Amino acid sequence: IKECDWSSDVCSSDLIILSLITGASFLLWVIPQENDTTFIVTDYEGYLEGVKNIHEVLQESIDLEYQNLKDGKISPLDYISITEVTSSQITTQISEFVTSKPSEQWQESYISYMNGMKKFNEYILETKVLANLIENGDSETEMNETIEKIESLKAEYLELVKNSENLQP
Repeated sequence: IKECDWSSDVCSSDLIILSLITGASFLLWVIPQENDTTFIVTDYEGYLEGVKNIHEVLQESIDLEYQNLKDGKISPLDYISITEVTSSQITTQISEFVTSKPSEQWQESYISYMNGMKKFNEYILETKVLANLIENGDSETEMNETIEKIESLKAEYLELVKNSENLQP
């Protein structure tokens, strides 16, 4: 655990992100994990906007921590812990999407966004691979290949999210 100068912006932002992640992961414990529930959604646009808001917070959080990893501001092990929580939250969001049963006119938009979240999850997992490479002191070549894959996955998930917006009725 790193020591913080509490007047520092880095530690303050770390605390905010940690609080957001902790709060969101608490929801994983509150919401039953094994259920055959179908979410009844009548405001498809509102539901999708809510999911987007959660996704944006997780995206900003992981992007900030990924940059901190690359800058050496957090350890690879701390970063890996963050990715595991974030990946779990995205998986929960995907599960809710699957059970939300959107109307026919919203299906293409929902499917595209859901696929974007799946790619986002792949992106998170690939950044975790990079953290492991850093932790193990692997070669620069392996790290560069992994970084290229990370950038490609990010472009893919952003394109799917953009496509979802274009498909909205």
